[in-house]
Amino acid sequence: MRIKTGAITTHYELSGPKDAPVVMLSHSLGSDLHMWDPQMAALEARWRVLRYDTRGHGGSDAPEGAYTLGQLVGDAASLLDALAIAKVHFVGLSMGGMIAQGFALSHPERLDRLALCDTSAFMPSGAQPIIQERIDTARKEGLAALVDSTLARWFTADYLRRKGPGVEATRRTFLSSPVAGYIGCTEAMRRLNYLDDLARIRRPTLIVVGADDPGTPVAVSQAIHERIAGSKLVILPSASHLGNIEQAQAFNSALTEFLESSD
Repeated sequence: MRIKTGAITTHYELSGPKDAPVVMLSHSLGSDLHMWDPQMAALEARWRVLRYDTRGHGGSDAPEGAYTLGQLVGDAASLLDALAIAKVHFVGLSMGGMIAQGFALSHPERLDRLALCDTSAFMPSGAQPIIQERIDTARKEGLAALVDSTLARWFTADYLRRKGPGVEATRRTFLSSPVAGYIGCTEAMRRLNYLDDLARIRRPTLIVVGADDPGTPVAVSQAIHERIAGSKLVILPSASHLGNIEQAQAFNSALTEFLESSD
């Protein structure tokens, strides 16, 4: 399904029991809503599941130019408005976790529970040259020049060697992503700076990170955990950045237990 959300049109899927609480899923850079396929059976049994393609990805519009995190958060809120959904559990991974933080800070009244997965709250200055190099490579050579190094960060070496479930689908999705969307969202992410505001988040929060994630390592999740009062931190063994795929069973167990909790 596609629906108008402010200045763009957003592609989304809505499934599960119609009267159940809504779980909103926000994917990583270079992915699309199918990144969450390993979670669907576990979630659809109990919750109404809303997953969508972020601006610049999948079936959503991919305008040229730099995006902002404010725009990406606004797109998520506009999608809820268009679907007449008042409140959600928001689950975001990597870029999706950045959007989830912004949503929690900007729209706390629309948030029930929050899950931040393999994400960061601050982009250090030392990362800027690497980010610029990726933008330049994408613009000049396309995403094929970045796919192998990206997958090496997203999955452990052993999982890649075994060609674990989801690896080839992730590769295909990354390669089919619009270059304009990749660059636009990367420009948004490079200005990430929520760390000092996280103490304002008062909703129940789960933080999940792969033990072997090189891009947003455990220490980054611990910094988020320390700033959100009452948050829970789960570290997934033998998982890199896309722990929801590489360790789907453990990820699903942690997430569903959190969503079912009354604490």
